[in-house]
Amino acid sequence: MTVFILFQTDIHRTRASRVFFGVFTSETLAIDHAKENGLYTHDAEVFIIECDTDKFGEV
Repeated sequence: MTVFILFQTDIHRTRASRVFFGVFTSETLAIDHAKENGLYTHDAEVFIIECDTDKFGEV
C-alpha cells in the first residue's frame, strides 16, 4: 500500500525546516488538506512524499 506524507518546508526545502502535517491515502487528499489549512504561502512550500508501507528505510 502506498501512502502520501504531507510536509511544509521553507522556500529552500531544507530537511531541518520540514513540519509534518499528516499521512494520506492519496496525493489528491493531501493537496486538498494543504489548501484547506492554508499551507501554500509565498514563504513556504508544500512537500508530499510518496511512501510504501511495511518497508524499512529512511524517508
